[in-house]
Amino acid sequence: MSGAVATSPRLSYAFAKEHGVIVLDCDVRPVIVGVRGAPDPWALIEMRRVVDAPITINELPEDVFERRLSEIYTVAGIDADAFMQGETSADLASIAEGLPTTADLLEAQDDAPVIKLINALIAEAVKLKASDIHIEPYETALAVRLRIDGVLREVLSLPARMTPVLTSRVKVMAQLDIAEKRVPQDGRISLALGAKTVDVRVSTLPARFGERIVMRILDKDEARMDLDSLGMPPVTLQRLQTVLKRPNGIILVTGPTGSGKTTTLYGALNLLNDPASNILTVEDPVEYAIDGVGQTQINPKVGMTFSTGLRAILRQDPDIVMVGEIRDVETAQIAIQAALTGHLVLSTVHTNSAVGAITRLRDMGVEPFLLSSTIAGVLAQRLVRRLCPECKQPAEATSAEKQILGVDSDAEVVIHHPVGCGRCGQVGYEGRIGVYELIVTDGKLKSLIHDDVGERALAEEAFRDADTLGDCGFRHVCNGLTSIEEVLRVIRQEESDAVL
Repeated sequence: MSGAVATSPRLSYAFAKEHGVIVLDCDVRPVIVGVRGAPDPWALIEMRRVVDAPITINELPEDVFERRLSEIYTVAGIDADAFMQGETSADLASIAEGLPTTADLLEAQDDAPVIKLINALIAEAVKLKASDIHIEPYETALAVRLRIDGVLREVLSLPARMTPVLTSRVKVMAQLDIAEKRVPQDGRISLALGAKTVDVRVSTLPARFGERIVMRILDKDEARMDLDSLGMPPVTLQRLQTVLKRPNGIILVTGPTGSGKTTTLYGALNLLNDPASNILTVEDPVEYAIDGVGQTQINPKVGMTFSTGLRAILRQDPDIVMVGEIRDVETAQIAIQAALTGHLVLSTVHTNSAVGAITRLRDMGVEPFLLSSTIAGVLAQRLVRRLCPECKQPAEATSAEKQILGVDSDAEVVIHHPVGCGRCGQVGYEGRIGVYELIVTDGKLKSLIHDDVGERALAEEAFRDADTLGDCGFRHVCNGLTSIEEVLRVIRQEESDAVL
């Protein structure tokens, strides 16, 4: 079966979805047609009439058909000029505030420019696997940027007069107060993009020239919820799985915002999830639902904080507890007590390294002897961009690059550099891969934590036989997965200096 996607679907989305027929490739003869399950003779006759050419039929399983349906009918790109022609600000404003929310973007038949623009933006973001859409108003323009593989990329620049129109429409979709423009607001949009279920978290922020909007895309089909799929080195993965089997203690995942901490925690929960265990979480917010896990979202406005939620779920007879983040000493102390009373506690801390998580809790006011008794392991992680497989360029490493990689200057080392092509949007990278370091507390390390030694001494002991973030990142470089520049960009320079 050809993998080509028809440039023009020829049939309406509603017809294709209802009757289970799609054009897989209209550039060959006979035209390749995909059908869902047993073919519908009437639909095939209509297909033959529309394409006006002989057809060959491929039966597709339902899940494969639905995936191809989404791929073929998703908006191919964004053309701002097409949406702007012939419309006045007043017309756009009335359309933006008056139309109902679209249930399925691909079934939208409304030609209103602003509706088409927002639908196209979300579809484009999903297609490019963007994590966020930024709508940023300035004095003379409205900029739209997508965060792809952790880096923002501008995709649109609209006239400034579009700011209130676009923001009002997004707020209507997120069920926010369109009349309130003085305070930040948070909302959520649930959308169907063909077979895909997409949740969009919306955050608005008043700014000088209008409201800034950030839409976080949560594509459930793209969420990888098992540890095996995270790209973790086999040795690190095996050590983490061993730590997760402990009956009690605290396991922390640390790293900056956007480094994949929540995904790792969800992968750990899926590993631990079984009918014999009661698993409860307190999150901000609940990003993905996990069957068999009790998930609670915090709400500080009504006093539901991490510490309050953690106290409450400890009265629900849990075996395993996941706290979205340890932000204050109160939450830390409750988590410590939970670990001491026989619970396995999973959580995150915002620090730059695994050892830094231990010192951060100590600086919060947690006694060293309690940390040494309860900390089972700390995983630090980052996400680096993968080199595009189509255009990455191999080259012999220079002496300076060999020094950074920690290899002998006489050794022959081939590394790869980004170039840029049509597949990766001329950036040289496509997708991301994790960089990890894992501390497992053993007898000697527990003793050092108990004795309140400095961070350097803890690191020397913890990584005596284990990889640091730098070691893991540079191994990816030697394997041709990423570049030295990318590793050094993500792992801050002072950290890499400590590694060399």
